[in-house]
Amino acid sequence: MTDASVRLAREADRPVLERLWLMFRHDMSEFGGTLPRPDGTFRSERLDSAFTEPGWAPYLLTRGEHPAGLAFVRGLTGPTRVLNSFFVVRGARRTGLGLRAVREIVARHPGAWEVAFQERNAAAAGFWRRVATELAGETWAVERRPVPGRPDLPPDAWISFAVPRTPAGGRRDMP
Repeated sequence: MTDASVRLAREADRPVLERLWLMFRHDMSEFGGTLPRPDGTFRSERLDSAFTEPGWAPYLLTRGEHPAGLAFVRGLTGPTRVLNSFFVVRGARRTGLGLRAVREIVARHPGAWEVAFQERNAAAAGFWRRVATELAGETWAVERRPVPGRPDLPPDAWISFAVPRTPAGGRRDMP
């Protein structure tokens, strides 16, 4: 997939990421029973934080000139990075773009990682287990954690894995 790219989003990319965010939140509404606000939007605190908060990074995924997904990372100044939001549009799923994006993002920020997903989302559960196995072998774990402020929802699954830091001047080949 030579026409795919993963890059740090700029402020000029924000309108595109806002539209992708709506698609992401729409997809996720199936698992949390969330409805849009009266104006048709969903909560967007994470989108805002990705552009404004220290320790966050927004990424834009593209195929050619077309936006194809987003990824928001937080915890870049702490011991554990969190892939806070990750989304690939339906037309680009199962093309390798998601795995490529995670590989590139994790390679840019090596160390300990966590990703939350809903077990009821079978595609996401399978995807994140494949990603963790590819990046960390068998040294990953999953734990269930309650969704903050939502006792009505089943716990989220949190997968954790580590990607070693590259020695100074060295190269770490990604699997």
